[in-house]
Amino acid sequence: MSTVLPLISICVPVYNEELNIEPFYRRVSAVIDGLADRYRFEILVTDNHSTDTTFERLAELSRLDNRVRVIRFSRNFGFQRSILTNYMNARGEAAIQLDVDLQDPPELIVDFLRHWEEGYKVVYGIRRERPNENLWLHGMRRVFYRLVDYLSEETLPHDAGDFRLVDHCVLDQLKFVSDQQPYLRGLIASMGFRQTGIVYDRSAREFGSSKFNLMRLFGLALDGILQHSVIPLRIATFLGLIMSGLAAIGAIYYFLAKLFFGADWPPGVATSTLLTLLSIGMNALLLGIIGEYIGRIYKNVKRMPITISEAVIDHGALSEAVNVSVPQDNFLRAHVGSSN
Repeated sequence: MSTVLPLISICVPVYNEELNIEPFYRRVSAVIDGLADRYRFEILVTDNHSTDTTFERLAELSRLDNRVRVIRFSRNFGFQRSILTNYMNARGEAAIQLDVDLQDPPELIVDFLRHWEEGYKVVYGIRRERPNENLWLHGMRRVFYRLVDYLSEETLPHDAGDFRLVDHCVLDQLKFVSDQQPYLRGLIASMGFRQTGIVYDRSAREFGSSKFNLMRLFGLALDGILQHSVIPLRIATFLGLIMSGLAAIGAIYYFLAKLFFGADWPPGVATSTLLTLLSIGMNALLLGIIGEYIGRIYKNVKRMPITISEAVIDHGALSEAVNVSVPQDNFLRAHVGSSN
């Protein structure tokens, strides 16, 4: 009696990566074909509504290889939600998230699976070198990872991105997530289970350009801090108490000086102006912190879907995708033709 090999899902989020599809497929295929005697594989790609020919290339690739599944979103829902949707639709006993730009080496899949077989439920890559990244940005990343870990109530890995393997027990828990602004690095780390990291050097991107500009990196950093810590709210509370205490001390000082020492204060226009501006700035900062938390609560209360699909290509599918709409047959036939 033949034994059914375990299925491993290779999860790949893409957006406008037409030049990277074929190089990625060739390199990943070389790795997973070498493991075909031990595992079965699927390559699940979530297309964040690319505006180039990325989806057409994926459709053709899926027609040639029915291991390739594709979910195309109705609009760009963001990188983190794209990864989450990928995890929610993965059918494997473990899923490996891998970027299509090949900066994270697919060859490390072998080491990820070896640690998984040893009993680890999460295996993540720890970035040692980042080629072509300026020292200022590299330093900011290092500060960010350590700041998030320091502020978080859980221990979060340093210098670890989204290149990771997660066991099906983690995937089962992720299906209950409905967060509109998920920060998966922290979310998965906070779930517990047995986790370990592998140090590696990132490669330079050969084709296309990164979709993460400075503002998006700042937004990701903000999500990481606010999603895993209430310390900013406590800082706001402490700052409010300090400012209130200083104001009370100042009021008592002026009152006693005037009452008992007959102090005759000159008009303090400059002092009053500075104190007023300081107070306004402090209030704006504190309200901004509170507003960030309230905004996240508002988005989650609306209970919108994490993502909405425009099309799903799945030639070997036996069940529907999770939390995505059913594909439009005419649309798929226009790009793919008949399935294998």
